[in-house]
Amino acid sequence: MGLDYQLVLWNKFKKTYDKIIVLAMLLYVILFAAITLTFNSETSIETLIIRAFGSLAIIMLHIILIIGPLSRLNSSFLPILYNRRHLGVSMFIAALIHGGFSIFQFHALGDVNPIYSIFTSNMDYGSLTNFPFQVLGFFALLILFVLASTSHDFFLSNLSAKIWKRLHMMVYIAYALIIAHVFLGAFQQETSTFTIGLLITGFIIVSGLHLVSAYKEHKVDKTSTNGTENWLKVCDISEIEEDRAKIFTIQNERVAIFKYDGKLSAIHNVCKHQGGPLGEGKIIDGCITCPWHGYQYLPHNGQSPPPFTEKVSTYQLKLENKTVFINPKAFDEGTEVEPCKY
Repeated sequence: MGLDYQLVLWNKFKKTYDKIIVLAMLLYVILFAAITLTFNSETSIETLIIRAFGSLAIIMLHIILIIGPLSRLNSSFLPILYNRRHLGVSMFIAALIHGGFSIFQFHALGDVNPIYSIFTSNMDYGSLTNFPFQVLGFFALLILFVLASTSHDFFLSNLSAKIWKRLHMMVYIAYALIIAHVFLGAFQQETSTFTIGLLITGFIIVSGLHLVSAYKEHKVDKTSTNGTENWLKVCDISEIEEDRAKIFTIQNERVAIFKYDGKLSAIHNVCKHQGGPLGEGKIIDGCITCPWHGYQYLPHNGQSPPPFTEKVSTYQLKLENKTVFINPKAFDEGTEVEPCKY
């Protein structure tokens, strides 16, 4: 967390993360160039750059799209999620190099404006087999630019987490456009079964992991609660690990009940930063710590410790014969609630 907006708030982990990204990108481009020139020494530098960075961007996009569901299925992937935005910006740079060289090679050497040429050089929009696939790539690149340029916490804070999240869900639109762009390009120019096969495999992996993750989330949402109108039975106290939480869905809202220092507290499960699942985090130094980016909240009032100002809703609990009950009516964000002692 940071109080002031800086271009990048560096720490040791972020530096290591970014070094790995840069080295992996360089290594991929070098290996791609070496393999390409070995089997096709007549490949031009422009074509080599276009294909190397285009394929690199697609691979990175697939990695970005599977990090989320992998982290939901296995917490060991959370360190990769931590700086996923850095990976997204790096992917956009690779896509920009691919797009820039493509526009230069295919559209910038004539008398027509290069951008205008993208849309008019091939007007066969009614054909599937001859559709101007470069238009799809151009729109995908525009979306990736918007996502990369708004990835900083400045935009997250000023747009609100909900709007920012919805904006960045456009990555799936970009993904669909890129799949169509590459599929049509490979079909029209090379009829490459290898490229098409890789795309299909990547799509199956991405969609499969999202479906499995969604099924897991659905099971949480279906967690049953019962009781009187004012108090709902949620679980036995032994079902909650020390310094951890158990997540329940109360009136269509996810609630995390934390167990710590002989006490129980309940807060809204969604972190104010990027919607991270607070209930999947743990209590560190007396604070509920979001597993995604480390944002912290005090369990008894849902407030971030000063000088930070984030707040989440709180809930009242009671304990009867080691059975935990919750009042389903949420208090206002940041409302202090006496912890339930056991």
